[in-house]
Amino acid sequence: MAFWNEAEFKTVVPVPGITRKLVTAGEKTMAVRITMANGSTVDIHTHPHEQVGFVLSGALHMTIGDETRLIKPGDSYAILPNVPHGALAAEDSVVVDIFAPIREEYLD
Repeated sequence: MAFWNEAEFKTVVPVPGITRKLVTAGEKTMAVRITMANGSTVDIHTHPHEQVGFVLSGALHMTIGDETRLIKPGDSYAILPNVPHGALAAEDSVVVDIFAPIREEYLD
């Protein structure tokens, strides 16, 4: 499938204050839109997927490995497989995360 319509995908609430919605997926990569309410957190975790992303709106305290930075619209990040990472929303925020390979558990 080459084109996707946002209405085709459901919104998932993995934890209170955070929503996840599949944006698009190919054979080896996928993009996911994440919304985070001010003060919500993604706990430090790891996974075997490479993850890159960028902030569309808002601001996050993003931790990757031993470093934490405040990231704002236009800022981006890269997380290698199995590196601990997490985030705290400093305000209502929207980010896009891209994963390779695709995260099967995120497919609707």
